[in-house]
Amino acid sequence: MSLTRDDIRAAVQNGTITEAQAAGIVALSDARRGARENLHGLDEPFELFKGFNEIFIVVGLSILYAGWAGLTAVSVFAFGTNDAGVSAILFGLAGIAALAGLATYFTRRRRMVAPSIALTVMVGLSATQIGIGLGNEIGETIFVTGLCCTIALTGFWAVFRIPFAMLLIALSVFTACFGLLASGGGVIQSPLELFLLSDDGPLAILTIGLGLLGFAIALWFDMSDPHRVTRRAQNGFWLHIISAPAIVNTVALTLFQAETIASYLTLLCFLAVIAVMAIAIDRRSFLVSGVGYVVALAVTVAEDQAFWAILLLGVGLVLLGAQWEKLRRGLMNTLPSFPGKTRLPPWDTLPPAAPAVP
Repeated sequence: MSLTRDDIRAAVQNGTITEAQAAGIVALSDARRGARENLHGLDEPFELFKGFNEIFIVVGLSILYAGWAGLTAVSVFAFGTNDAGVSAILFGLAGIAALAGLATYFTRRRRMVAPSIALTVMVGLSATQIGIGLGNEIGETIFVTGLCCTIALTGFWAVFRIPFAMLLIALSVFTACFGLLASGGGVIQSPLELFLLSDDGPLAILTIGLGLLGFAIALWFDMSDPHRVTRRAQNGFWLHIISAPAIVNTVALTLFQAETIASYLTLLCFLAVIAVMAIAIDRRSFLVSGVGYVVALAVTVAEDQAFWAILLLGVGLVLLGAQWEKLRRGLMNTLPSFPGKTRLPPWDTLPPAAPAVP
């Protein structure tokens, strides 16, 4: 006979083991079998919540934080403009300390996913409050706020190892760099400047540069855990989520805005390379980022036949999702050897199953 997850839940309910011990047993079991076998080889590990109780707790935490934010806002206003910055900093620090205490329980002890994500967002909001307070005192609010969020979220991640924090850290780094550019006199006229390399400003270069940096770090996480059984792979997942749009949008939008046949053909070639890369590293985020440009190209070039092109694109994406593993196996077996290939997620065989517990 073998133990099932229902058996483990029953053991928790009657007090035989704690929830933390149960989580450790499940994690060890998944590691032995391999995440790919546990997911039937059809998807990359992703989890936002484990049960409705986590959603219930997130609602409670959100209401609790909203009440705290309202009280601190009223208190800051009561202090007057002279002391508003200092009081905002103090309240922000107090909020982060309280959130760290809650994370000690919900993240470390209960191993809850959704509450951990919510607490990470709230740490970012508290750090924003500190940044605004400091900016009110010393100036350069955008840069100081981005820097405060980067420091606070990095420290929070270092202590509690919540993968979702990687996405917010990346956004905070971009905010700090954008604030640094803005302090030098650069003013953004349109959101498109963040992605158009054809513009005079350095914003698009910053976007793609930080996107490539995030992709490199995400790939390092992926290669350190090719079977994706630890939080390192989840760290990589959230970094891919933010770095993929930064890279794809910057190049694709620049080519699309050129509005020439040569730029359209170059865009198709670029998206094809992105698709091959996404399949090779087994991350779908790059493909999702490029789909919108394929639709835009279809509408622009095909005109009256655009809906046929969109229909075929939808069929292709559905087939790609259904046959992802087979297509990836064929691609990886076709590609020649390159540095790091053996450190990517396996494609030929699945990890062997662990023997049943007698």
